[in-house]
Amino acid sequence: MQKYHLRRSDKKIKNQEEIIEIINRQEFLTIAMCKNNTPYLVSLNYGYDPKNSCFYFHCANAGKKLDYLESNATVYGQILEELKYKEGECSYAYRSVQFEGHVSFLEEISEKIKALNLMVEKLETPELVLKTKEKHITDSAVQKVRIGKILVDKFTGKEERL
Repeated sequence: MQKYHLRRSDKKIKNQEEIIEIINRQEFLTIAMCKNNTPYLVSLNYGYDPKNSCFYFHCANAGKKLDYLESNATVYGQILEELKYKEGECSYAYRSVQFEGHVSFLEEISEKIKALNLMVEKLETPELVLKTKEKHITDSAVQKVRIGKILVDKFTGKEERL
């Protein structure tokens, strides 16, 4: 497999902390999948676990996304932070994180609860997070939830400065 590199090294985000900051600040990631040489693209909200370098997302128990992922678990993804249109330059300032990874689906209740908590903490206000954690989550309710885990093999980052 041919290895590619960023032609404009001045646009490369070299600092891993900056990559994590972008991941933590955005609400959606987009993943590209492929089945039988046909691509499919989907945007998802997510929770990120930096310790295990993985994203979590929830989804329906059936559908096109699952068909693709069950056929080919390899994904390529991007998180984009739009900064500002660069007036007079016909260009945008942005920061983006790209990643390669593999998707699996969680079965263990404890891992599902951890993933759900990461997603709730990312998307909800602190007051709602506390209320959610106070509720009793039953094993049977969590058992029904389909949660995907994207284990990231590699991150890269790119930016166009203001």
